[in-house]
Amino acid sequence: MTKENHRPDIYSRITNQIIASLEAGIKPWTQPWAAGHAAGPVSRPLRHTGERYSGINVLTLWATATERGYGAPLWMTFKQALALGGCVRKGEKGAPVVYASAINRTETDERTGEDVERNIPFLKSYTVFNIEQIDGLPAHYYAQVSATPNPDQRIAEADAFFKATGAMVRHGGTQAFYMPGPDIIQLPDYEAFRSAQDYYATRGHETVHWTRHATRLDRDLGRQNWGDAGYAREELVAELGAAFLCADLGLTLRDREDHAAYIASWLKVLRDDKRAIFSAAAHAQRACDYLHSLQPASREAA
Repeated sequence: MTKENHRPDIYSRITNQIIASLEAGIKPWTQPWAAGHAAGPVSRPLRHTGERYSGINVLTLWATATERGYGAPLWMTFKQALALGGCVRKGEKGAPVVYASAINRTETDERTGEDVERNIPFLKSYTVFNIEQIDGLPAHYYAQVSATPNPDQRIAEADAFFKATGAMVRHGGTQAFYMPGPDIIQLPDYEAFRSAQDYYATRGHETVHWTRHATRLDRDLGRQNWGDAGYAREELVAELGAAFLCADLGLTLRDREDHAAYIASWLKVLRDDKRAIFSAAAHAQRACDYLHSLQPASREAA
C-alpha cells in the first residue's frame, strides 16, 4: 500500500467534524467567539499575526473552539508558539487547517499518445493550537477587552457596510427573502427583529443570496425547487456567508427559528458529498470578498 493510501482523507475528516456538530444540533458557525480577547467581542479565527483565516478553515476552527470550549480566536503552530516564547502544554491536541497545493504530472494522452503535463490540485494540512492551549506567550495575546453592542441600537458600521453594497432592500411584512427576478431583498421592518444583531445577521444572509445574481457572481448550484439539493446548497452558502460577515462586522449570528429543518437538509447534502462543505465555504468566501470589494477603500483600510 502506498504512502498516499495511508494519508487521512482531509475532505472526509473535516466533513465528518461538521456533520458531528450538526447531528448534535449545533451549527458551529453560529457560535463564534463571544469572549473579549485581543480581536474584540466576535472574530473569525486569527493567525498569530492577526491575519484572518478564510473559507473552510473558519468553519473547522469555529467547530473545534465550540467543541472544546475555547474563547480566544487566536491560533498558531507549535513552532510559532516557541518562537514567541510560549510552549504548548503537554497532552494538548491541535486542530488541522488546510491549504491548496498542486503537483505537475506527466501523463500520456489516450487520444494522441503524446505526453502532456497536467497540474493536479490537492489539499495539504498542518496543525495549529489555540492560545488557550499555550503558556508563556507575550501578555497582549491574552489581553481582553469588553465591547458588546447595545442590542436595541442600530449599528452604524453595519448600516454603512450594507448600504455600500448597493443592494436594493424593501422593508415590510413578516418574511425575509431575496427575489432574483426583480433583484430585491425583502426584510421585515427593523423594529420587528428581537435585536439589532438579528436584523443585521438576517440582512447579511439575504445579501449573500443577492451576490448569486447573474450580473454579480453568477452562482448556480442547481436549485430548481424549494427544499431540493440545490436549494440546500445555496442556503448553506448564505448561512456560512452570513456567519463570515457577522464575524467581520463584530456581530453575533444566532439560530433561525427554522434551523432544525435546514440542519436536516444540510446533513443530507454533506453525507452525499464529502466535498460539499468545502465548496459551500469557498462560495461563501467569494461572496464575502465580493461584498467587501464594494466598500469604500477608506472603510476597508480601517
